[in-house]
Order: sequence, then structure tokens, then C-alpha cells
Amino acid sequence: MKRKHEGCAVGIDLGTTYSCVAVWQEQHCRVEIIHNDQGNKITPSCVAFTEEQRLIGDAAKNQAAVNPQNTIFDAKRLIGRKFSDPIVQDDLLLWPFKVTAGVNDKPMITVTYKGQEKKLCAEEVSSMVLTKMREIAEAYLESPVKNAVVTVPAYFSDSQRKATIDAGAIAGLNVLRVMNEPTAAAVAYGLDKRTNCVEERNIFVFDLGGGTFDVSLLTIKDNNFRVKATAGNTHLGGEDFDNRMVNYFIQEFKRKNKLDISGNAKALRRLRIACERAKRSLSFLVVSTIELDSLFEGIDFCSSINRAKFEEINMDLFNECMKCVDSCLTDANMDKSNVDDVVLVGGSSRIPKVQQLLQDFFKGKELCKSINPDEAVAYGAAVQAALLSEDVKNVPKLVLQDVTPLSLGFFAVGDIMNVVIPRNTCIPVKMTKVYTTAQDNQTSSLIKVYEGERTRASDNNLLGSFVLCGIPPAPRGSCSSNVCFSIDENGILTVSSTIISSGNSNQITITNYKERLSAEEIKKLIKEAENYRIEDYKFLRKAKAVNALDYYIYKMKNALKKEDVNIKLSSEEIEKIESAIAVATNLLSDDNQKVEVDVLEDHLKGLESRMEPIIAKTI
Repeated sequence: MKRKHEGCAVGIDLGTTYSCVAVWQEQHCRVEIIHNDQGNKITPSCVAFTEEQRLIGDAAKNQAAVNPQNTIFDAKRLIGRKFSDPIVQDDLLLWPFKVTAGVNDKPMITVTYKGQEKKLCAEEVSSMVLTKMREIAEAYLESPVKNAVVTVPAYFSDSQRKATIDAGAIAGLNVLRVMNEPTAAAVAYGLDKRTNCVEERNIFVFDLGGGTFDVSLLTIKDNNFRVKATAGNTHLGGEDFDNRMVNYFIQEFKRKNKLDISGNAKALRRLRIACERAKRSLSFLVVSTIELDSLFEGIDFCSSINRAKFEEINMDLFNECMKCVDSCLTDANMDKSNVDDVVLVGGSSRIPKVQQLLQDFFKGKELCKSINPDEAVAYGAAVQAALLSEDVKNVPKLVLQDVTPLSLGFFAVGDIMNVVIPRNTCIPVKMTKVYTTAQDNQTSSLIKVYEGERTRASDNNLLGSFVLCGIPPAPRGSCSSNVCFSIDENGILTVSSTIISSGNSNQITITNYKERLSAEEIKKLIKEAENYRIEDYKFLRKAKAVNALDYYIYKMKNALKKEDVNIKLSSEEIEKIESAIAVATNLLSDDNQKVEVDVLEDHLKGLESRMEPIIAKTI
């Protein structure tokens, strides 16, 4: 029985480079993709800190070139990972912001905010993006939003999924479900194009985004969506193609000017922005040119890249995508000829070479480009959110059956990975295996839980461990216990163990994973998020007060400029206006930057009440 939740719930596609929010419109029986304050339906997953304020989304990305060290992007590539992870170490060479190792090897991002150094974890940065998405939804719906379905790559590990839920909690959201991105996209495609499909259809979702890549094979029949298999890479996407272009142009600049710009954060950020723009244009142009004035040491840089060169420098990455496609079909035990629809999702799926390789793989099959690749994931999440909401009616009755992306098991003697739940098993699921003692007279046992596909347990990802006590002393192998692995709808794991003879038991919901935030840390970050919100509000309020007072000074000056001012106003009244202009101008001067917002607002009110009757005479 599905648990229903009160209040409006939205679907959020929390992307590496862009995020998107959507809601089910009950009155129109359709999903609405919500535009932000700039009128865009996708928002950069970007956060910036300045001397005066915190910026999120478009505002943060727009100032990235002048403030690279304090503009954070790619938080999704850090979430749920260790600082020592080779992937993180490789990314450090490409990021202009500073990342260091925190407690338990947790990556911490260092920025300067209002003159002070601050350390942020990836969950905190992601929570800021989620807060922005929540605010976008609240502005559109004109009501508070507390519940959300947040999407994650299908290949996200247990720790990455939990870290995403933590980010939602910090943002003040009740995360009803973490939903796999390809499954969400399949829902969008299924509802849009295959509603009430009587015959079973096999849908292959190819999701290549800004930072992650997923493929999933689903079957759809009578609004029943069942995932057969999934594969992917949580560190492969458009940003990697950008990185290749940046390196290409760094070498080009070095060849032309005998100078290395790789150590200059501002130059690199400007070059990266230009490369991203060039990459997008190469989806419909054969050649793209980048022009950057005074890129480094006053030298202008103008160069071009053609589509063939772009494909050449990224070909190994494109081939990696095709390996995942093949792996997914193999795991599903399905021939490519049995796939009915190949659906493209994610902005990077627009790359012509990627489409050509995919079409060739499926022997010339026409690719489905009928859904917006940037919005499909949020669309599917919104449908799932509506299904989980108590207040929403007229939602299509869907049945979603997802799978676990990685095998789960425990350490067995000889460092063997004893798999309990194989990858691509439908979830929710509960499976049990028998565990026997490894030594004579053993009274306790350490159960180590791993995820991964390697035969050797230590080569896989350790999720957590717990001790099972109270084992009756006996010869090795004669006392056994049941080890039960249970995965919920979010793909999150609980492991329990019970001694068969005595009934003694212990369990772990893998929340003690050392990279995860504790309940106290989450509470602390929620409080900090509220402080940021208050600071942002104060800054906005002061900016509005300054602008309003500045406009009133302008209004008073205009009144004095009128030709008949000496006829309509007495010399005393003119003197009053001039004096008021001088006082107000002084209040806004650089020497008075620390004037409180209440002072500015009160001064404006007083000014309006005194000056308005006089100014009215000049009209």
C-alpha cells in the first residue's frame, strides 16, 4: 500500500549542470514545467558567494568568470564520494574552487563569503540548488512546497542516494522518493506517446546529461513501467566533453603565444564558458568559433573547432557510452532487435555523433526525439510526486518497478563477495542468505556490507558493518544465522541478521556510512540554511530600499529642473527640496554603506510625507 502525503508535491531533476522543477496540474490533467525568475525552464546548478551576498542559479553562473574561486558547480560529482576517490582527485585539477579533505575523508569546498572563509560539503551546496527550485515552484504555485520527488542517476550508489536525501532535508524538503532519472524519463515518454499501451513495448532510455550517463531498458504495458536492466557511469557527461575542448584550446593558446593559461582561474573559467557555448553550436553547425578579448596577459584569443575535431577528441567517451548500452541489453538478456523505442534524454544526447553511434548500434532504428531532453526527467518526477500526494486527483494510475543498479552482499571468508541481491533485481525487495561461523567457539561476528561487481569483497564499496553477538560456542561452520538484505522504494538498504538457534538479532540501515551526515550535522546545516535565507532576504530588502530612495532623489531633482519651478514653489520650498536631496544623497554615499535597512526605509517614508505635497505643486 502506497503511503500518501498531504500538501502539494513537486518533481525536481537535480542535475550536475542544470536543474528543473515540475508539478502535476490537476485542473488541466498534465505536467507543467515551471519557469524560473529569468523565464527559463532550466536553472544552472550553480552557487556563488561574494562580499555582499549568496547567488544561486542564473545569477551565480553569470558572474562565474569574474569570481571563479567562489563559484561552485559540479556538486553532484562530489556528493556521496570520498576526497581520496581518484575521480574526485582528477576533478580537482579542473575546478577553480578549492576542495580539501574534511572529517572521515569527506570533501569540503572552501569559499570566501563576506570576507570570511567558509567550508561547505556537497550536500549543503546541493541543498542550496534544491532551495532555489523550491522557491521557483512556490512563486508559481503561490503556496508553500514541502514535499518533493528528487531524481538521481540510476547508477548512483547507496551513499549518493542518501546524501541526496540529506540535501533535501537541509533545503527544508520532505523527499518522498528518490527516483532514477531514466525511469522518470520513461514515464514522461510513456504518458506523452504511449498512453494505455495494450501491447508490451520495450523502451530503451539513453540519458546523457551534463555530468552523468545512464541507460535503462523498460517494458511498458497498460501503464505498468518495469525496469529490466540499467547501466551507466556517474562521471560521464557534457562537462567531460567541455574539459576536452578546454584542454584542446589551452594547447592551441600555448602553441600560438608560448604561454600557459592553465594556472589562471579567471582565464580558464572564461574559456570553459566559451567552450560550452561552442559545444552546443556544434550540434547544428559544422564549425564553431570562440573569440575572447584579453584572455590572458592582455592577449586576445580567437580560434575555431570543427565538428570532426570535437568528435575526435571525445571519441573514447562516446565509445564508453556505447559499451554501457551493450551491457544493459546483455544484463536484460534482450536482443537489440526487440527494442521498440530508443528515447533520447539529457542535453548531451543532442550531439550528432552520439546519435549516429546509437542509431548504428540499433541498426538504423529511428531515435525518439519527441520529448524535450532537458525537461523529461522533471516531468516524470512530477507524475511520481502526484501519485504519492494525498491532495492530487486525476493522476494516471501508473505502476513503477525499478531495479537496484549494483550487486549487494557481505564479506565471506577469503575476502569473497557473497552476493545476496544481484544487480538489476526489481525493488522493493527482500532476500536472505545463511551465514556460518568461520572459527571454533565464535561468540560474535562482524557483518561487513558491500556494493559492487568485483569477486573480491575489499575491491567493492564498503557501505557499513555491524556486530552480531550471542552466538552459542560451537565448532566452526556449525552455527549459522540468516542475513537479510531489504531495499526500499528509494533503493536504500537495510541489513539484519538473526542467529537461527537462539533468535538473537541485530540490524543496520546503512546510515552509519562514514561519509554520511549525522542527524546533528543535518540539524546544524538546516539552521545555517535558514541563516543564509535570512541574509539573502536582508540583502534584497536593503537593495530595494536603496533603489527606492535613489529613485526619490531623482524625482526631487526632476521637480527642481522644471521651467516654472520658481513660479509654483516658494524659495523656502525649493530650499527644503535641495536640503532633502543633500541629506538623502549623503545617506547613500560610500561612507554610509553600513546604514541599516530600517533607517533607509524610515527616512524614505518621512521624506515622502514631507516632500510629496511640495512636489505635487510642480505637476
